[in-house]
Amino acid sequence: MSGCETLNDARGWPVSETVADQVRRLREQLSDWSYRYYVLDEPAVPDAEYDRAFRALQQLEQQHPELISADSPTQRVGDRPLDGFSEVVHEVPMLSLDNAFSDDELIAFDRRVRERLGQEEPIVYVAEPKLDGLAVSLLYQQGELVRAATRGDGATGEDITANIRTLRSVPLRLRGKVPTLLEVRGEVIMPHDGFEALNARQRDAGQKLFANPRNAAAGSLRQLDSRITAQRPLEFYAYSIARIAGEALPASHMDGLEHLRDLGLRVNALVRRCEGVEALLVFYREVMEARQALGYDIDGVVYKVDDLARQQQLGFVSRAPRWAIAHKFPAQEELTTLRDVEWQVGRTGALTPVARLEPVFVGGVTVSNATLHNADEIERLGLHIGDTVVVLRAGDVIPKVSAVLPERRPADARPIIIPSACPVCGSEVFRAEGEAVTRCTGGLICAAQQKEAVRHFASRRAMDIEGLGERLVEVLVDEKLIGNVADLYHLKTEQVASLERMGEKSAANLIEAIEHSKQIALPRFLFALGIREVGEATALALANHFGSLQAIMAADEAAFLQVADVGPVVASHLTHFFAEPHNQQVIAGLLDAGVSPSESEPQKPETLPLHGQTWVLTGTLEQLTRDEAKAALQQLGAKVAGSVSAKTSMVIAGEAAGSKLDKAQSLGIAIEDEAFLLKVLTEHGVHPGSG
Repeated sequence: MSGCETLNDARGWPVSETVADQVRRLREQLSDWSYRYYVLDEPAVPDAEYDRAFRALQQLEQQHPELISADSPTQRVGDRPLDGFSEVVHEVPMLSLDNAFSDDELIAFDRRVRERLGQEEPIVYVAEPKLDGLAVSLLYQQGELVRAATRGDGATGEDITANIRTLRSVPLRLRGKVPTLLEVRGEVIMPHDGFEALNARQRDAGQKLFANPRNAAAGSLRQLDSRITAQRPLEFYAYSIARIAGEALPASHMDGLEHLRDLGLRVNALVRRCEGVEALLVFYREVMEARQALGYDIDGVVYKVDDLARQQQLGFVSRAPRWAIAHKFPAQEELTTLRDVEWQVGRTGALTPVARLEPVFVGGVTVSNATLHNADEIERLGLHIGDTVVVLRAGDVIPKVSAVLPERRPADARPIIIPSACPVCGSEVFRAEGEAVTRCTGGLICAAQQKEAVRHFASRRAMDIEGLGERLVEVLVDEKLIGNVADLYHLKTEQVASLERMGEKSAANLIEAIEHSKQIALPRFLFALGIREVGEATALALANHFGSLQAIMAADEAAFLQVADVGPVVASHLTHFFAEPHNQQVIAGLLDAGVSPSESEPQKPETLPLHGQTWVLTGTLEQLTRDEAKAALQQLGAKVAGSVSAKTSMVIAGEAAGSKLDKAQSLGIAIEDEAFLLKVLTEHGVHPGSG
């Protein structure tokens, strides 16, 4: 950035010295990898390698509990719940900052600083993004983390040591030559991707959603059960030294940040030393422009006089320092009125409510639409059409309604009604018990779902129509050559050949592949229909139980519940899918076009030859793909697992079999090759890959 310099870079029992050395080396290695990942932003190894070393350390510590220490990386998982937080008195108060909301206010701040210092030449500042999280204080003694506290009212905070210890970006022990005492101030935030993942888990569990990453971070840090905090995606950035003993305080703020990095603490990579107010304004504009791509929320920029002696000379006014100021970004939240709610249908059939708003300027753009996520979110907000709402555009490209002001609700406000039919195709909509999302049941006919339905139908593990890739599906639907999967079987070679980048031969090959797919095994046909939560294993169980497509379509919910591994949720999805007239029409169209799912005598799971057995496939097979082998074994009643355990019945080992083979040998599990597998399948009349 112009005018700115970059930040440079117990029990005491005797134990085997060899084991102790291994534990020490693993801890040092994990600590170094964390330092490279969080502080230097230079990952040294893949996550899987870190996880392997972590598990190795865990295993050694389990075998030798006398070697466990408080600063071990394994001790971040959380401890038993607390009854409450104890109070912490800040020896150095955690002060607030004055704010500047315009360039003129920042220029006035710089003028006041120079006047108080009696200096005409430009002041050297340190500029850094103002992270939108929770301010905390970390206290290290002899290099070991001993206490963490919230800001609180600035004079006193809460002891959150157990929770802070769960953050991998907070070192439990400092690196190198450490001061006898170090108090660090910093911010705990929740990145956008972690926030979205957390809210998705909350939504799936039927729990309350967090309004924004800052609230999520604050709520996570104030959990009495640190095991919950350990599951939250929190990160820490250090921004100042409050106290230091055993060595001299660095002469400048920037030197202090450099020292913190050397000690293993993470400092934001955007921090810059800038000379003069014009350089600060350049920094502000560049950070604001980069804001959306940062991956975490910031609400402005903080400027601090770099020279600590000059900071001391400038002093404080009230509860804020004279040597620092926060330059805030334009408001990210505004009030407006909810005019209406429209329901959009996604490619998987999910109905998403979209708020139509009285246009309002927020976050630098005019907003007239905002997402409401789902019906649960509408209920959580207590939202009515006509309400005054808070619109948030913080870190998101897509604005959302974050709160309602019920005290401003007009007399003519009306509740929001969930549609009883799909707004796109008119099919019934269905919301499974315990789910937040309402879905259209017309998956085979709904225009909003056409492309996804056709892509899945044609995929290798479904109808296996070679040559019908995602791009071609897009073109066929956009050109209105197909409206549903049954239309595939009425395509003509000349129609396909006329499309861009499709020649006569390619078109002929596609039509031949479509024709070839007409003879199909019933389990694959069921899977191809794209019924929610009906995967390959469930499709096979349905085919074995009922024997024919007609019997499946005639079944009711009670009959579906008699199928092995089919529970109430899947039974409900099946019932609604086959009861939808539009889906019945498409299936009838497929059958009329010559698609012929195989039929067989109904089979009970316990009559299948491999029922109750668990098989594992490892290594590379020569004659079968892994999917073909898996499907064939499932057809005979076996469960195909991804890992070896004491419950494994048989391991089929191909070329370059790895750790699964080693584990099977150590457990004494039966091991055979691909020839044996083919013999078993042939004996029972199963021919893999035959459709």
